[in-house]
Amino acid sequence: MESNVKSPVLLNAVPPYGHVIAHEKWRSSSLIESLKGGGVKTVFEKELGVVDLHLPNKSCVLYVSEGDVIAGNSYRRKLVRYRNAGSSLQQLVVVEKTRLSAQYFSSVQRLVVLDLGLTLLPVGGQSEAAQLIAQIVHGDGRENPFRRRSSSRLPEPLVLDLVRRVPGVGRVKALALLGRFPSVRRLAGAEPDELEAAAGQTAARLIHTFLHTHTAAD
Repeated sequence: MESNVKSPVLLNAVPPYGHVIAHEKWRSSSLIESLKGGGVKTVFEKELGVVDLHLPNKSCVLYVSEGDVIAGNSYRRKLVRYRNAGSSLQQLVVVEKTRLSAQYFSSVQRLVVLDLGLTLLPVGGQSEAAQLIAQIVHGDGRENPFRRRSSSRLPEPLVLDLVRRVPGVGRVKALALLGRFPSVRRLAGAEPDELEAAAGQTAARLIHTFLHTHTAAD
């Protein structure tokens, strides 16, 4: 679903309340149909480049489908273009985590969060994504999953899941580490002596080695 436009435009566009600006390629999708069912009005635009959606809360969305994840490297190039475009809007990445794509999900996490410093939001499919988007568009008073979230953080419990993949780190140490460092990206950039205060000397070395090895591998 990648656009032929090489660089995003209108990246700072903000639609009016109750609306989203969507790339033309989504016109006949179940995402748009689900948004309509949720009372969201859609304005279509061909010249959005790599951006899929603009939301009225000053954020934009890049949607990575199950097929994108399974297919391989093209979604990685698209993510890099998205990050490099720069924006005054919060740049969000919505990723389909399904039975088929789940095995690749940790790799997607590391790329989006550790390497690119973007916000990752997992969904089961386009209908679930539409529910999240409609919630924000209508500002209905429920917890907004995009509001006040650092661009380099994952929503719970994905933060804990990622950090607990490090050998020697359980739930208690993961919570201690995330309490000390404001983002997963900050954690990955910490030196061993900075990690010791939260995890101890042995675990600090393991964490530092694990994060740097896996980040470099991606």
